[in-house]
Amino acid sequence: MPFVGELVIGAVILLGLLGIVLPILPGTLLVVIAIGVWAFVVGGTAWAVFGVALGLIVIAEVIKYVVAGRRLRGDGVPNLTIVIGGLVGIVGFFVVPVIGLFLGFVLGAFVAELARTRDANRAWRGGISATKAVALTMLIELLAALVAASLWLGAAFVW
Repeated sequence: MPFVGELVIGAVILLGLLGIVLPILPGTLLVVIAIGVWAFVVGGTAWAVFGVALGLIVIAEVIKYVVAGRRLRGDGVPNLTIVIGGLVGIVGFFVVPVIGLFLGFVLGAFVAELARTRDANRAWRGGISATKAVALTMLIELLAALVAASLWLGAAFVW
């Protein structure tokens, strides 16, 4: 692949990494697609790099839901709180771009817990627990994408 092509793939991967931290774009998907396009163009052992990167990301996706679920169950936060927080977060994203997703999620989780527990302190703790779980899943996803990007970088520029 020409050097310019490698730079374009690298830019898309970087955009994907940013999309994980600032959930505007489907970050992990962009990373996988970019590495997949690179493997398609380069061929040969590039497919092995793509397979390992894809496997890492799939494993991380499973792990992030298991870890978040355990954390939330341990804190007594039901799945409905997360769903409501996510829906309000999506609305918040369109009302206040970029940070509205986070603000909407916290507000939605708090309101859902307040409706469930009828106690503002418990609702706040539930909303904070939900926010911590989301931050943890984001960290797991980012770590997997960084490892996949590092694999690509090593294969694209070292070999």
